[in-house]
Amino acid sequence: MRRSSRESWRSPLKFLPPVRWDQQEPTWRAARPAVIAAALKRASARPSGNWYVLAASREVRPGRPLGRTVAGREVVAWRDASGRLLAGPGSCPHLGAPLCDSPVVGGRIVCHWHGLALGEEGFPGWSPFPAHDDGVLAWIRLDAVGGEEPLPAPALPPRPAAAVDAVTTAVGTCEPEDVVANRLDPWHGAWFHPYSFTRLTVVEEPSTAEEAPDGDAGHDHFLVDVAYRVGRRAAVPVRACFTAPGPRTVVMRITDGEGASSVVETHATPLGTDRHGRPRTAVIEAVLAASERPGFALAHRAAPLLRPLMRTAAARLWRDDMAYAERRWLLRSTGRFPG
Repeated sequence: MRRSSRESWRSPLKFLPPVRWDQQEPTWRAARPAVIAAALKRASARPSGNWYVLAASREVRPGRPLGRTVAGREVVAWRDASGRLLAGPGSCPHLGAPLCDSPVVGGRIVCHWHGLALGEEGFPGWSPFPAHDDGVLAWIRLDAVGGEEPLPAPALPPRPAAAVDAVTTAVGTCEPEDVVANRLDPWHGAWFHPYSFTRLTVVEEPSTAEEAPDGDAGHDHFLVDVAYRVGRRAAVPVRACFTAPGPRTVVMRITDGEGASSVVETHATPLGTDRHGRPRTAVIEAVLAASERPGFALAHRAAPLLRPLMRTAAARLWRDDMAYAERRWLLRSTGRFPG
């Protein structure tokens, strides 16, 4: 006999006995600095092809240029008449006008000081940057900054099909490695973010450099069992895998449980320095939520309403995690970092 959809439907929520924050199992012994440092070193050695995440794709709108600073370089991005992403230096080669304040006409930026039109063909003293739009994020390639062998496109991690995506940006006083190190420390989750996570256990971790001098390429991930809080007692248990495919990127993928195949991509983009000479880094995080449940099709129709909620949840986590990254940079820059 065929079961009705009501009979076959199972709630992803589990009602778990509450655990007081101070009664959790301490994780400081497991969170070995050598493991985090070795994973960070391996990530830093992986090629990026000189690609940097600039912004969410939706932020580069037709007819309106977007200005950013990446690694101290002023950058402008816009879309041509067909909607293709273009990018170049943000300063007009004539007298230095800010191109982010200039209009886009016929797919070209027209400087609002003297009318110089700039496009993908370039101009003496002004050459466009390679740009890539993956449908969620806008990227630019800065070969003079990265200094690596260029790649024709950024190396993207696998993404779920038919996902609802949302992109959140946070900026802090730190370097990209401090952001990556934060994500390569999954042990802090339930202690530092008790409003979001509970019952977190790291079930697999990569080795240290001493334990695996060859880089441990087949086992370079963190596998985590964790429950996402939905109220005081209700939670959604999942298993998640953390990897660092590049020097400025950490990817979290749900491998089992509700939302399996969903991905969170955390990208760290260096901006430059502030007036005190301190580094500034943008965290640009893309959440791609997926589900095999038949009703998930409704989420796509409600995506414009869901995205602000997804961004709010990510921003709350990053208010804390940016403090972690900033503290790590402060200790490193003053020679007080442990070890």
